Amino acid sequence: MPFYDKAFTIAGKKISLAAIIWFLLALVAIFVQLGKGAGSINNYLIFKGVFWHSVQQTHLYHDYPAEYFDCNHYGPFFSIIIAPFAVLPDMIGCFLWGLVNAVILFYAVRRLPLDNGSRNLILLIGAVEMMTAMHNMQFNPMLTSWILLTWILVKEEKDFWATLFIAAGILTKLYGIVGLAFFLFSANRLRFVVSFIFWMLVLAMLPMILSSPAFVWQSYQDWYQSLVEKNDANTESVMQGMSAMRVIKKIFRLPGLPDLYIIASAAVFYLLPLLRFKQYKQVCFQLSYLAFLLIGVVIFSSSAESPTFVIAMIGVGIWYVIQPGRKGWALWLMLFAIVLTSLSTTDLFPKSIKVDYIRPYALKALPCLITWLVLAYQLLIKKFDLAKCPA
Repeated sequence: MPFYDKAFTIAGKKISLAAIIWFLLALVAIFVQLGKGAGSINNYLIFKGVFWHSVQQTHLYHDYPAEYFDCNHYGPFFSIIIAPFAVLPDMIGCFLWGLVNAVILFYAVRRLPLDNGSRNLILLIGAVEMMTAMHNMQFNPMLTSWILLTWILVKEEKDFWATLFIAAGILTKLYGIVGLAFFLFSANRLRFVVSFIFWMLVLAMLPMILSSPAFVWQSYQDWYQSLVEKNDANTESVMQGMSAMRVIKKIFRLPGLPDLYIIASAAVFYLLPLLRFKQYKQVCFQLSYLAFLLIGVVIFSSSAESPTFVIAMIGVGIWYVIQPGRKGWALWLMLFAIVLTSLSTTDLFPKSIKVDYIRPYALKALPCLITWLVLAYQLLIKKFDLAKCPA
């Protein structure tokens, strides 16, 4: 029995080793941050501020140095998501926020139409990045779960609920827009479109219950401006912009190469596999495209930072578990991703290596870029066979 299939009986119930490791890492990260005091939960304070500034109808994207450093870049709809936590005392609200993020991503992975061992392995591959996101009190685990649940619900022909997660993702952090690609896998595309329009309208207006229509409408305009400014700032940041664009420009010494050229090339690779209409019904084709999107939405973003890579590493995990045999080069590429993507920003790597190489060259993104290119090749060339898919 592989180690990731092992389970332990606790209080009369069998609990997998993967689940124990997943929640142990999440709780350690959360308690460590809470133990350091308010200064270490800055992201949560920013999130909390989205709710209270909506209630007070004060600008959502201004600096509030008396409350936190940095500023908010999430959409007005996020005020609804964070509301149940923001009304609680900070330590309780922050603890529950982190825990809910870990739980919902765990739940989404467990819903994937894969065998039990494959789901456990995906959790283990993504566990360190989940912990990194928890250290930063980030929203990315929840966003990852929304993308997964979108595909799962489309596959289950529950398009109405699938499009809820797409709309929520778009109106919160834009990354959720990748879920629109699953329209092509839908058995009822008209229902998908109508449901998506319905949820976009409902969720866009929902924050008005906390403030007013005029404030929310103005906030959406302010959000757009904040994203434009953030994109410009990320171009020169070593802590953000951990993207494929930076990797390519640094490794090939092409500092003047416009990001748009690389992103446009990636867009072509996203579209070409979708011409393989006969493969749409193959679950492993869909899973491969799901992994393709999860990795790409991170590495081709100018806003990619270390806590964002939980999205990409779940994608790496999905790609790995559907590889025949899971041996040879696929195993080594997966391990390369765990070491260089997940562990390179931890204390296991010397600070000098992180400062001189990992951050400037965005090497955290390199294994994900290689995996993305492998997926591009497989999606274009491979004939997916249902009999050889673990799903």
